[in-house]
Amino acid sequence: MAKIDDFKANLIGGGARPNQFRVTITPPPGIAIGLDVRRSSFLAKASNLPGQTLGEIPIPFRGRNIYIAGDREFETWSTTFINDTDFMVRNAIERWMNGINDTVENTGVSSPAEYQADLFVEQLDRDDTILKTYIMRNAYPQSTPQIDVAADSTNTIEEFEVVWRYQHFESSGVNF
Repeated sequence: MAKIDDFKANLIGGGARPNQFRVTITPPPGIAIGLDVRRSSFLAKASNLPGQTLGEIPIPFRGRNIYIAGDREFETWSTTFINDTDFMVRNAIERWMNGINDTVENTGVSSPAEYQADLFVEQLDRDDTILKTYIMRNAYPQSTPQIDVAADSTNTIEEFEVVWRYQHFESSGVNF
């Protein structure tokens, strides 16, 4: 019969803590967005380690399906930022999106190399040692939902989410 000490001995490092993370948003090379990368990392309140799905290909055979692995699909990645009074992160994301498709002129950079960038999320240990790194390759902001403002919202600071589309991710311990 397993004992609590056996469980503790197998929980390496006491377990990964979801509140120990760092997000790094790197600006795209072709659009000046005015992002302070270090400060935006501090204002990242929440994110996630990205998800993925291996598709499946059903092959009918005599009344039953046989499944083989299909193509990999990458889910979108999201980050939640705390909004400070100079709107630095929010303005940078809006400039990025505007550089891709201007809200007035309907123009923007057309080459993905100009508007895509690599983004990082790192799982940290309690002493800031990096336990795992995910790099979202060739990412760009896909959406920024609204920020609700209300007269009865007291004792709170604004937050907003950014949903990112990326081509694929690389994961430490797996890809590099």
